[in-house]
Amino acid sequence: MEHVLKNIGVLGSGRVATVLANKIASAGHTVTIGTRDPARAAAKWSGAHVAFRDHAETARRAAIVVNATPGDTSVERLGALREELRGKIVIDVSNATLRGEDGLPGSLLYPGSSVAERLQGALPETAVVKTLNTMLFTVMADPTSLRVPPTAFLSGNDENAKAVVVGLLGDLGWPADWIEDLGDVATARGPEAVALLVPSVLRRRGLAPFALALAR
Repeated sequence: MEHVLKNIGVLGSGRVATVLANKIASAGHTVTIGTRDPARAAAKWSGAHVAFRDHAETARRAAIVVNATPGDTSVERLGALREELRGKIVIDVSNATLRGEDGLPGSLLYPGSSVAERLQGALPETAVVKTLNTMLFTVMADPTSLRVPPTAFLSGNDENAKAVVVGLLGDLGWPADWIEDLGDVATARGPEAVALLVPSVLRRRGLAPFALALAR
């Protein structure tokens, strides 16, 4: 697929957003990070060249927006940006869970649904594509760091949008045959349920890189 440089917004300024924004910018794309305190985030930044704006301005500037906000608040946050996100692609990498007493995922926030489906419902004129939520954040931008090839699952209603996302995953280091297109946005329920495995994995292994891999 031809490498086309794009204006990409990353909503969030935590570890997931930082890792993805740095790798995407390093691939040559124009990246804006959307955060509630742009000046503070800019002062702490030491990666590739990116801009910092608030969420609305970031969404307005971008052709593609990565949702790296906490999944339990993503629908509310992005729903408020419906006009700014009209006609664009939203890549949702979040997981919506209720926290247990230890602060780790305890149960799904949207049983019988998914945050990706809720986002698509809140943003009917936006193409929502779910991916990269079945791994530790470091693997999202460095999939070859694992001994076993991981899988990046893909869910979304818009085939053209998914093709664009596959190209961007390539810029993050994902070979095409490591990407598994599951189908429409409702198929995000399976990958999002993987979040329930995370507490057990983290308790036993700590923050060592891991990902779900589909053996075939």
